[in-house]
Amino acid sequence: MGIFLWRRTISTLNIRWLHCRCLTLYNSSHGYDEVKIKEKLSRFKGGSINLSKMDNGIAELCINNPARMNAFTGTMMIELEERISDLESWHDGKGLIVYGAENTFCSGSDLNAVKAISTPQEGMMMCMLMQNTLTRLQRLPLISLAFIQGKALGGGAELPQLVISDESEVRFVHKQMGLVPGWGGAARLIEIIGSRHALKLLSGSLRVNPVHALELGLADDIISTGVDDSLLEAHKWIMQYTKGSADVNQAVKKVITSGRENILADALRAEKEIFGNVWGGPANLQALAKGTKHK
Repeated sequence: MGIFLWRRTISTLNIRWLHCRCLTLYNSSHGYDEVKIKEKLSRFKGGSINLSKMDNGIAELCINNPARMNAFTGTMMIELEERISDLESWHDGKGLIVYGAENTFCSGSDLNAVKAISTPQEGMMMCMLMQNTLTRLQRLPLISLAFIQGKALGGGAELPQLVISDESEVRFVHKQMGLVPGWGGAARLIEIIGSRHALKLLSGSLRVNPVHALELGLADDIISTGVDDSLLEAHKWIMQYTKGSADVNQAVKKVITSGRENILADALRAEKEIFGNVWGGPANLQALAKGTKHK
């Protein structure tokens, strides 16, 4: 999914991917000054982005700022990028659960930072940072989900692959702030539910309950909050899709990302390369020895 790990022979195409594994949407040629915007954001402190990796290959990424409904402060935006960099190099990773502390997902940007980033130029630079980061999140070679408990508002609704609790709410409130999504939420929303439904959600700032989210395809499943540990239920959900070895799980995610982002000819070539990296590998040989194809 943009981040590729190799075990054996590396082809020319793989070498190009290796050098570009952290390739982002924006750099200095787009007017993006990463140092400048990070220096500005670092003044707005509070909260944290906490990463925990489990021995079973599942990681948890917690958006932790409950005093402000888990809104992103400036330092949290910077920390999120750092945590994604960590996950990009996690050889044993299979899955990722993104969730918010204390039964609220995220309410977007902290208003203190928003008010201080007052010019269009600074606003676009903040957008470039977050688009870079969230694109890298989406490209991680991990089966990833955003587990929505409570409210996901504004920028908090802009994460892909939602699994939602039965008492949650997703709402794109950007228009009420005199804005549109800037972290990539509009483009991803159109990709997921189509432009007609996306226009309704954005122009009406509609409150989307779990059933409606599932009907639209915005959410992949609903998890009941009537259990002792909802996060444990999210782990059970993701473990349906992360069985087997890390290299094969990552290969599955890579071919899906390549197929989504590339034209068909390039996606086919990438699929061939990814296939070659697992063909004859330990998981493949073990499966052949056990005859597990039809089990």
